[in-house]
Amino acid sequence: MWGIGVAVYFVAVIFRTSLGVAGLDAIERFHINASALSTFSIVQVLVYAGMQIPVGLMVDRLGTKKVLTLGVVLFTAGQLGFALSPSYATALAARALLGCGDAMTFISVLRLGTRWFPARRGPLIAQIAALFGMAGNLVSTIFISRTLGSLGWTTTFAGSALAGVLVLVLLVLFLRDHPEGYEPPPVEHAGATYVRKQIAAAWREPGTRLGLWVHFTTQFPAMFFLLLWGLPFLVEAQGLSRADAGQLLTLIVLSNMVVGLVFGQVIARHHAARAPLALGTVGTTALVWAVVIAYPGDRAPMWLLVALCAVLGACGPASMIGFDFARPANPPERQGTASGIVNMGGFTASMTTLLAVGVLLDATGDNYRIAFSAVFVLQAIGIVQILRLRARTARRERERLVASRVEVVHVPA
Repeated sequence: MWGIGVAVYFVAVIFRTSLGVAGLDAIERFHINASALSTFSIVQVLVYAGMQIPVGLMVDRLGTKKVLTLGVVLFTAGQLGFALSPSYATALAARALLGCGDAMTFISVLRLGTRWFPARRGPLIAQIAALFGMAGNLVSTIFISRTLGSLGWTTTFAGSALAGVLVLVLLVLFLRDHPEGYEPPPVEHAGATYVRKQIAAAWREPGTRLGLWVHFTTQFPAMFFLLLWGLPFLVEAQGLSRADAGQLLTLIVLSNMVVGLVFGQVIARHHAARAPLALGTVGTTALVWAVVIAYPGDRAPMWLLVALCAVLGACGPASMIGFDFARPANPPERQGTASGIVNMGGFTASMTTLLAVGVLLDATGDNYRIAFSAVFVLQAIGIVQILRLRARTARRERERLVASRVEVVHVPA
């Protein structure tokens, strides 16, 4: 069951990241500049981020299968529409539709994991789900980038849309929300009061807010690099061929997959490692990023670009730690809403960075050093919030643990 959900997420990430290897092609196809190119991803991520809380509420109310089914229909239609778009405006609308469908996948997969696996496996299951998502990114960087050159825009994107049809069939025929006999408690009538109560209750938990800021601070450097600006930076600013740039983007994905497995195992065994891993990833990313953009001369050496991409691979697994703060802070009937709040963080930061880099590139005549410095501003904001909420979250978790032990002691024989 969980494998079907992960397959849906795998395809969603292929569609989400396919523009990352087609940015230069999009500039030629639609005759646009850097700001207009960044608008594709900004709209996609804006819709994605804006849908997170509504999707969380939908998952809690309707269950995984219904929400995933709707998501697959929307992101497949968006990918096909992008393939056939004759103009910039229609392509923009297609990316918005794709972002809406994509928004319904990951939270649903997280919810599916909590229904089919014991709670102690939660961190590892979440990291493995993200790992399969990065495998989808791998498909984009290896296969879509190559087929664009040989088959062209329309054939490549329309052909990839067939993967959405395949997972839709599997989803409709086989997926079940939960094991037989483990039905969740009935949810109260969905209305404005229910929505307010769900969001307010999740937000009151410091673990939910800390999860949002961890996700915000850790995810976006790799996300905006893979989603759009990595290939242009490596080709235009660093003078690499598209093949070499594609290999470096592939390195990010491979690094992500390895680090994700390590982080999942470490956190499952040592819960206290969550914040140090997140903050360590942010600090390392900032350091290597600063060295790359400040390196003397026009271009950084290849070994340094390899180091950057290897470090960026840790950003995705680190962002998953945000869900590990929110998960124990919320009961099962509120997991979707809490996950939606957390998931807004990284995509809000990614959207902001995509916009800032596009605007700064146009304003400075494609000066990537200045444009990429926007990363440090968002990292600083996020670190302040993480440090502010960390102690409060730890205190709340200790209180909950003590309360659960007292409850167990007083259970009558």
